[in-house]
Amino acid sequence: MSDLVTGEAVPLELRLAKLPSRALALLLDALILAVLGFALLLLLGQIAPGVDEALAAALIIGGTVFLLVVIPTTVETLTRGKSVGKAAAGLRVVRDDGGPIRFRHALVRALAGVFADFVLTLGVGAMVCSLLNPRGKRIGDVLAGTVVVRERIPSTAAPLPVLDPRLAPWAASLELSRLPDRLAMAARSLLARAPQLAPDVRTRLAVDLANEVSALVSPPPPPGLPPWDYLAAVLAERRRRDALRYGDPAMRPPAQPPPPSDPPPPVEQPRPPSRTDGGFAPPS
Repeated sequence: MSDLVTGEAVPLELRLAKLPSRALALLLDALILAVLGFALLLLLGQIAPGVDEALAAALIIGGTVFLLVVIPTTVETLTRGKSVGKAAAGLRVVRDDGGPIRFRHALVRALAGVFADFVLTLGVGAMVCSLLNPRGKRIGDVLAGTVVVRERIPSTAAPLPVLDPRLAPWAASLELSRLPDRLAMAARSLLARAPQLAPDVRTRLAVDLANEVSALVSPPPPPGLPPWDYLAAVLAERRRRDALRYGDPAMRPPAQPPPPSDPPPPVEQPRPPSRTDGGFAPPS
């Protein structure tokens, strides 16, 4: 699974592309380029006999550059990281920080594909680098600062953490820069798996995780705030800031519902009392 995390770890749904799916996408792209190359070869065959050798050589070089560099760079730039093969395989190229790639990323990937990954090395460079890199990157990804991820994944049934409107002023003042992605993933996973855990186990895990988060996030939680509500508030605020940062409407948090009037669901019980020093008390 990818360690690309934005917001409250929703990008956990983005998983690193495996070698077989990347090979399938490459094969589809290679077939398309082969067809285009054959058509270009026929066109040059009609033009070359009527020109001198120097111009014919320039046309061949220009056609090769157009086929192997210009077309892949243009397609990935316009589609924000997709080629025809990647779109068919459900893959996309993104930056290391999870954002969409731009022209320079696509150009570096295309140039590396010619000189290091595929053409001159017959694919050995890409294969060796992908096997040695923990995130499956080829040489072009390493140089461009990109990674290939899966887009088509099963949707999770776990609801996104929702911020209690009464905690909004406190959440807006949180300093979240020290909160690592690993901890955000753990909190997200715990909230999603809570119904499957025994009450004493999930309570203990929530207390331990809330204490670990509160040691890195300031200001401390309001007195009496249960650990479940604290973790949900931190993740929801992190997601809100991420949506503002990337400006992606699909990442905008849903409208906040009014506070529930019914008693808390069993998954949140029992709620251990909070300590007054900003930490959370262990279960009794």
